Amino acid sequence: MEQLPKYMQICFLALYNFMNEMAYDAIKEQGVLIVSYLRKAWAELCRSYLKEAEWYFNGYTPTLEEYLENAWISVGNPVMLVIVYFCVTNPIKIEALEYLDDYHDIIRLSSTILRLEDDLGTSLDEMKRGDVPKAIQCYMNQTGASEEDARKHIRYLISEIWKKMNKSRVAESPFSHTFIGTAVNVERMSRCMYQHGDGHPSQSSESKDRILALLIQPIPLV
Repeated sequence: MEQLPKYMQICFLALYNFMNEMAYDAIKEQGVLIVSYLRKAWAELCRSYLKEAEWYFNGYTPTLEEYLENAWISVGNPVMLVIVYFCVTNPIKIEALEYLDDYHDIIRLSSTILRLEDDLGTSLDEMKRGDVPKAIQCYMNQTGASEEDARKHIRYLISEIWKKMNKSRVAESPFSHTFIGTAVNVERMSRCMYQHGDGHPSQSSESKDRILALLIQPIPLV
């Protein structure tokens, strides 16, 4: 931590304390030590960020397959779902921890759809802000396709991954219906969030108004 600037020391310590608090609650209440799973999820997210930084500073555009192998982690959904699992599951099942550690298809597919929906809605804006090429640009660079054709291909991939996700959600697994429902709802949220561009409130006033309307302001009863 001493090598980090002050604001990052504060952020790191807050995150570190929160993860340890989760692990403390799990071992106290359920007798299960989960800290290694939390640590691994965060470490892999950081490694994925470093990979993207390496690509960016080397001016390297990966193939679509190479990009997605890293991007489904860098989108942040796997670490979120690992945390969610421990928050909504009681009792924690040992066999489920193996699926969690290997990133079961429920996690991988949900994360890939989130990444692709995000890229469809935000890739141009993010690249203007200095981000790495996204799925659309990787496919265009790899195949010589136009942006329109690349977008069609990404939508096709999303459709195919949804089919796999629907099979996974009804297949036998040690995960609870609550956890599976959360993973599926991430995909639904991503479609709602990014279908008209970047839906994060930190962006334009139009985006802020849309998020308020979709998620915060109540729908009036007729």
